[in-house]
Amino acid sequence: MAGILLPVVLVLAVNTVFLYRQALAAVNTAYDRTLLASAKAIGEQLQVTGVGEAAQLNASVLYSSLEAFEADNRSRLFYRVSGFSGEMVSGFADLPAWTGRIPTQSAYAALVDFYDDTYQGQPVRMAVLLQPVAGPSGQGMATVQVAETLELRETLARRILIDTLWRQLALLGVIAGVVVWVVHRATRPVQQLGALLALRSESDLSPLPAANAPQELRPLVDATNQHMARLSHLLAHQKRFVRDTSHQLRTPLAVLKAQVQSARRGDVPAPQALQEIEHTVDDATELANQMLALAKAEQLQASTDVAAMPVTDWATTVRQVALDTSALMGQRHIDFGLQLPPQPVWVHAHEWALRELTRNLLHNAIRYSPVQGVLDVALRVDGSDGTGGSVNQLGGTAALVITDHGPGIPASLRPHLFQPFARGRPDDGQGTGLGLAICHGLVLALGGGLSLDNREEAGQAGGRVEGLDAVVRLPLATRSPPPSTDPASQGLSP
Repeated sequence: MAGILLPVVLVLAVNTVFLYRQALAAVNTAYDRTLLASAKAIGEQLQVTGVGEAAQLNASVLYSSLEAFEADNRSRLFYRVSGFSGEMVSGFADLPAWTGRIPTQSAYAALVDFYDDTYQGQPVRMAVLLQPVAGPSGQGMATVQVAETLELRETLARRILIDTLWRQLALLGVIAGVVVWVVHRATRPVQQLGALLALRSESDLSPLPAANAPQELRPLVDATNQHMARLSHLLAHQKRFVRDTSHQLRTPLAVLKAQVQSARRGDVPAPQALQEIEHTVDDATELANQMLALAKAEQLQASTDVAAMPVTDWATTVRQVALDTSALMGQRHIDFGLQLPPQPVWVHAHEWALRELTRNLLHNAIRYSPVQGVLDVALRVDGSDGTGGSVNQLGGTAALVITDHGPGIPASLRPHLFQPFARGRPDDGQGTGLGLAICHGLVLALGGGLSLDNREEAGQAGGRVEGLDAVVRLPLATRSPPPSTDPASQGLSP
C-alpha cells in the first residue's frame, strides 16, 4: 500500500499545485477584464478644455459609477486620473503613480498594463490604461489607474483550492480502496497455496495444483513442483540406501556375532576362528565402502553439472588404478596388458569418480578372469569428427575398454545388471553386487555411456562366450585444463 500510494500522493500533490495555479490564472484573467472595463468607463468620461498650451484634461467621474464593478461588496475600487503631463486630475491622490510601461504583446485591444501593488497597507491589483482624449480645443494621452483589493480573488482562490483538494483526496481514497481489493484478490491464490502447504505432512512432496493458479504464479508453482520432485527423488534414494544398508549389514553382523560366540565356546581352533572373523570383517568393510560409493555416485548424478566439474586426466587415473590392483592380478597370475595414449586425456570429472569407476570395472574383470588368463585395458580417443583425432583435441570422445576372458554375462541377468545387489553370475557368491550399480551411476553423472558385451567365438553367432568387453565412453573436456589443479577442488563432500 505504501509503495503504491506514496508515488500517487506525490503525483496528486504536484497536480494540485498546477491545477490551483491554472485556476488562479483563469480567475485573474476574468477579474482583470472587469478591472479594464472600469478603467474604460472612467476614460469615456474624460474631456479636454482650453486651447493650445492652456488645454487641460477634466474628469467628471462619480465614484458611485464604479459601484457596478465592485462584486458582492467585498472588494473596493480606487482610481486616479493623470493629465497629459502627469498631473493629478481626479481620484485618489495617494494612489501610487504608474512608473512602468505598456507590454509589447497583450491579450487586450487596449494600451493597458496589469500589475500587483500595495495601497493603504493592502495588496491590490492595478490596471493602467493609456486613454487618448481629443476635443475641439485640443488632444492628448491620459493615464487612468484603477486598483482593486484582493478579497474576492483570494476567497475564490481558496474555494478552488479546497474543491481541488477534496477531489484529489476522494481520488486517493478510491485508489486506496481499489488497491486493497485488487491486492487481496490477487494474493488469495497465494494464501490458498500457503494454507495447502501448511496442512501437508513433512513427507508429502506431491506436486502443487497449478491448473487454477494465476498466470503470474505459474512459474513459481512449476519451479516449486520441480524442486519438490528433486527432493522426492533424493529422499527415495536415501530411504533405499538406509533400507539396503540395514538389510545388507544385518547378515555379516549376525555371522560375525555367531563366529565370536563359536570361538568363545571353543568349537573351532583359535587361528581358524580369527581367520573367519577377519574374513567376515573384510566383507562388511567392503560392503560399507561400496554403499558409501553408491551414495556419492547418486549425489553426483543429482546435483552436479558436468561442465562445472574440474578437468582431470583420465590416463593418469587408469595408470594409477592398474598399479594399485597389480597385486591382485599377480595372485591369479593374470597376463595383463595396458595401452594408454602418450598424451593426457582430459575429461570433465572429479578424480575420485574416475578412480572409483575404473577400479570397480577392473576389479570385476580380475574377479571373473580365470587363473593365468589374459586381461587387456586400453584407453582410446576419437576426435570430434569421428575419424580419430588428436588426444588434445577438445569435444571428442574417450573410451576405456577392459577385455577379459571370463564367462561373460547371461542374457537373463542383463535387465537387472545395473541394479544394486545384482551380480553378473547367478552362482556367484563373491562381492557385494554394488560395483556395476556404482559404475552406471558415475557414468550417467559424467554424461557418458557404459556397455557390457559378451565376446563370442569368431564367426559363430550365439556360439561359445570367450569373454566380456566393458566399454566406458566419456566426452572429452570442452575447455582446456587450468595450469595448476587444486586437489581440494577435485573432491566431493558426501
